[in-house]
Amino acid sequence: MSAPSLPDTSSRAVLMLPEFRAMLLAAVTSTLASRAVALTVAYQLYQITKNPLTLGILGLVEAIPALSLALLGGVVADRNDRRRILLTTMSVEVICAGGFALYAPHAATTGIWPILALIFTLGVARGFSDPALPAFQAQVVPRELLLRASAWRSSAWQAAAIIGPALGGVLYASVGAAGAYVFAFVLFLVSLAAVMIVKPKPRPKFTPGEPVWDSVKVGLAFVVQRQVLVGSMALDLFSVLFGGAVALLPIFASDILAVGPVGLGVLVAAPSVGALVIMLYATKHPPGRNAGRTLLLAVAGFGVCMVTFGLSRNFALSVAALIFAGVFDGISMVIRSATLQLKAPDHMRGRVNAVSGMFIGASNELGAFESGVAAKLLGTARSVWLGGIVTLVVVAVTAYLAPELRAMDLTDVAED
Repeated sequence: MSAPSLPDTSSRAVLMLPEFRAMLLAAVTSTLASRAVALTVAYQLYQITKNPLTLGILGLVEAIPALSLALLGGVVADRNDRRRILLTTMSVEVICAGGFALYAPHAATTGIWPILALIFTLGVARGFSDPALPAFQAQVVPRELLLRASAWRSSAWQAAAIIGPALGGVLYASVGAAGAYVFAFVLFLVSLAAVMIVKPKPRPKFTPGEPVWDSVKVGLAFVVQRQVLVGSMALDLFSVLFGGAVALLPIFASDILAVGPVGLGVLVAAPSVGALVIMLYATKHPPGRNAGRTLLLAVAGFGVCMVTFGLSRNFALSVAALIFAGVFDGISMVIRSATLQLKAPDHMRGRVNAVSGMFIGASNELGAFESGVAAKLLGTARSVWLGGIVTLVVVAVTAYLAPELRAMDLTDVAED
């Protein structure tokens, strides 16, 4: 009697799934559109107001509703049809992109508040779509292919995140703000159509009549009680919070490395290039075995790169440090994404992803603020290399306090 054949878990196998390809197309087009819109809105508002504070307000207007609604969005994703949630939020994005296009020619004369209102609306939509999207994506792919799928999604997202702002800049220069918004409108429509191709999936199990706040507390408790989840989230939070240097790159380009705006462009692109390369590699060789140890080493490598970048006065060395920082961050991103999908049961994925989204949002928003304060108090270069040392300390503490994370293995696809 012949032994049963093992399921095909190759990179080709996941790409052969029509619904996965549709979700990948939706992710790419949506990310391209949202990044192009973000750049176009920021540039247009600055051209109108000539006030740098406007750019800070712009970020808060979208971040506040997105972060404040995340936990509620997680509960909604765990109680309802996630496909329907995504179709609703993507329809909101289409409407907002159309609103930007219609209002763009009149913004200079009638004010920026309608644009800010549209950005706020997009933030509200994000509060519900961010927890629902990864939870729905996990329902589209068989469990044994989640590692491959996670690597492909991370690679596609990273590529779109790099190309999106550049696309927005080219469109703004060639066809103006209104033309850029129209192009984003079309991309959002494509994304919406791609999700429509995917068949509805079963609604998650939930306790009927359970109060929303009780559901939120259950989700938080689930994350806190599992070292692999709270440990991976904490690593991301503190590494970005203390080890990030993106907000300070203009100072390095201008005052420390003296490479000007062209050099600044290279510095900004370097981490993304490194991340994209390693994510594409992960589509063929996903980090399954010893994933916990690999995650800890990747975050430690990121900290070493930040120390090197902070101490460097050579442009080539600084670029290399940022590229490798992107490589290590890409590794940790792939592992964290797979961990969220493999280590949370289906009926909890919305809430778990909501908590993760809050960690990421807090690290990004607070990280830029922390970088500015630290640079003011300690000096720009010193704040970066000290932040890298703090990241190494965080890794050591996490490895000691979370032995389950240290021993995590993602090759076992059986549900925990």
